Amino acid sequence: MNAFHTLATLRAIEARAEAAGVDLMARAARASADWLIAKGARRVLVAAGPGNNGGDALWAACLLDDAGVDVAVWLPMQPAGPTGRAALAALAERGVGVARGADMPRGACDWIVDGLFGIGLARPLAAPWDGVVAALNAHGAPILALDTPSGLDAMTGRATGPVVRAAATLTFLAPKVGLVSGAGVDLAGDVTLAALDVPSDWWPAPAGGLTAPRPGVLARPRDSHKGRFGAVCVVGGASGMLGAALLAGRAALAAGAGKVHVCPIDARLPVDPFAPELMIHELDDEARLPACDVLALGPGLGLGGAARALIDALIGVDKPLLLDADALNLVAADAGLGQRLAARVLPTVLTPHPREAARLLACDTAAVQADRVAAAQTLAERYRAVVVLKGAGSVIAAPGAPFLVNGTGGPALAVAGQGDVLSGAIAALLAQGLAARDAAALAVHAHGTAGDDYARDAGGPLGLTSAALLPRLSRMLNRYA
Repeated sequence: MNAFHTLATLRAIEARAEAAGVDLMARAARASADWLIAKGARRVLVAAGPGNNGGDALWAACLLDDAGVDVAVWLPMQPAGPTGRAALAALAERGVGVARGADMPRGACDWIVDGLFGIGLARPLAAPWDGVVAALNAHGAPILALDTPSGLDAMTGRATGPVVRAAATLTFLAPKVGLVSGAGVDLAGDVTLAALDVPSDWWPAPAGGLTAPRPGVLARPRDSHKGRFGAVCVVGGASGMLGAALLAGRAALAAGAGKVHVCPIDARLPVDPFAPELMIHELDDEARLPACDVLALGPGLGLGGAARALIDALIGVDKPLLLDADALNLVAADAGLGQRLAARVLPTVLTPHPREAARLLACDTAAVQADRVAAAQTLAERYRAVVVLKGAGSVIAAPGAPFLVNGTGGPALAVAGQGDVLSGAIAALLAQGLAARDAAALAVHAHGTAGDDYARDAGGPLGLTSAALLPRLSRMLNRYA
């Protein structure tokens, strides 16, 4: 199950379960206890909050005690509801110790359970909970967060105050965007879903999902030739940034484009000695392109007069268009360009990082990161384009379509040139006939998987260069051929 649902939908499912007599709290408690038992936990500290998340944790403590696990409970505040109070009574019957108040109980443990607050929290944690979170994080034992790390907005990945740093998160009912995007990628740890056996026909259409490319989408007949797989043209490469355009072109080759042209502003290099397959052209004053099926505009473009003239001449091109890097910055600075971009009929793909997205939205980067899905969807609707908002848990948004979040990739890709590689890969998949949203999702997924592949082989994320990623990118894309 990789579908993302809104908070309103999750609340509706909870209400429907209650009306149907389905005890979701009991199921969540059982899933939590089973997770810890499977990990071999022998001593567990359960930190429980006053609401339903705390009830899940308290009933899990009962089940752990029944299984012979040494359990201690920390209750900074009394439960607010009858289910929590009933769980406390059950713990008392079992003789499980309950520490009350703001001071964390002492003692070693294998795991700490964060059952303070769940997905409904919409404010930064204040006293006494800030101190509670600080104590949990300082203890040293790994933390299992129930549903979401306390203090993290599970719907957005935003953490505006104290937040639990979990080694693992057991999330309930459905995946949460905030656990795989933004700050949540690091705060949630390893995420496991406990769907709690809710009937599938209770769920409405999802708001979004994880990228999951379709097997065989790049399959080719043996009777193939380069003309069947499209021609990409990369325009950019101003003085000092020629490498960006060359990287994008090389990535388009690695991603299977039949032919690739590079039209650099700095046209002093007649051939790429490391990729002689690239056809390098000097654009004339009228910016006449070589014959191509897809245009990628922006890698190394710069902000000079030549760049402005090129985007003005090419933004209305009658072929699929990808804009990256300075092409996006030029659009952000010129409302007229933005209007022309939004008026395009043929597919358009925008690939901003958070700062570029902020310029396009006329806000700051923090506002983009506060709700990455909303930012990507706003850009998609404004410019009538497929948008890839890059970063941890890259978001793919398209007008009128469910959003996608990519679950692959990591810090190995945090080096110069990876955005150029991604642009070239998306352009290549567009040239091979994939729809813009599908091309973006597959390229982002494969690009992230290639980075993960490097980190696994290298024993860590350091040392990857963008050029060195290309063979791995090809290998990951070939999984879908």
